[in-house]
Amino acid sequence: MEKRVAFDFEIFFTNGGGIKGEGFRLDIAGDDISDQALADYIVADMRLLMVGETKILNKQIVTEPHKRKAVDATRGPLLIDLSHTIEHGLVTYKGLPAPIICDYLSRAESRTRYAPGTEFQIGKIEMVTNTGTYLDCPFHRFEHGKDLSEITLESFTDLEGIVISVPYTETLAVTLDHVRNHEIRGRAVLIHTGWAEHWNTSMYYEHHPYVTAEAAAYLRDCHVALVGIDSHNIDDTTGNDRPVHTTLLEADILIVEHLCNLHLLAHEGFTFSAVPPKFKGVGTFPVRAMAKVR
Repeated sequence: MEKRVAFDFEIFFTNGGGIKGEGFRLDIAGDDISDQALADYIVADMRLLMVGETKILNKQIVTEPHKRKAVDATRGPLLIDLSHTIEHGLVTYKGLPAPIICDYLSRAESRTRYAPGTEFQIGKIEMVTNTGTYLDCPFHRFEHGKDLSEITLESFTDLEGIVISVPYTETLAVTLDHVRNHEIRGRAVLIHTGWAEHWNTSMYYEHHPYVTAEAAAYLRDCHVALVGIDSHNIDDTTGNDRPVHTTLLEADILIVEHLCNLHLLAHEGFTFSAVPPKFKGVGTFPVRAMAKVR
């Protein structure tokens, strides 16, 4: 059955004044819509600025034929989380210590410091920076390269993205032929191998997919913005050299390793973000990597 929402509203502006509406009706997708989603729709549809408090009043869901395209309570871009969860004891890179996540101030202890009914938790984390899904910047490889505090926001936020699929079941090496014939200049190139399915298992650390030196040089010469991979390392770790890190980071091309959920993305049509804290003297740090699907 088609549903509509009947409601009144009041919208107040931060610079004074406001507007009211009574007896409005809108088509909706589904059986309900939250007050917040309805208010957001009204503000966007009316192109209102300087909006402060909003009120939805006398809301009723009624069964009536739709008059126009329904309002979707989930409208807007879809955000897809591409990062692994970091938890106490997680091993990301074999041979590096797992993070220690604990209370610095527990809720029970805090009750002795604050008024009755008031409590807080303050956490404490001890970890190496190569933990979880993380971003590498030039300082990770080069002493005088840019550290996290020197990387601009534009370098890792809302980058036009592209997924290149190279299933690990077919090959572990991501070669020059795999990265050719794609529109990659200025983009975040995310390499989907499927290796993330082995995350947090003993298999994850050994014989993993990687990018070849020739492919890295091609990506550099095409001036990509960032390269990500859903694997243990973007380099082949059977040896001690790291040509892909060297080639990309020397050219100020950021690297994101240990991605996940790349199978949820189409080849194109999304932007990619992987935002680390602004640390001085740090070249690697965990990120909340995400794709915004248009």
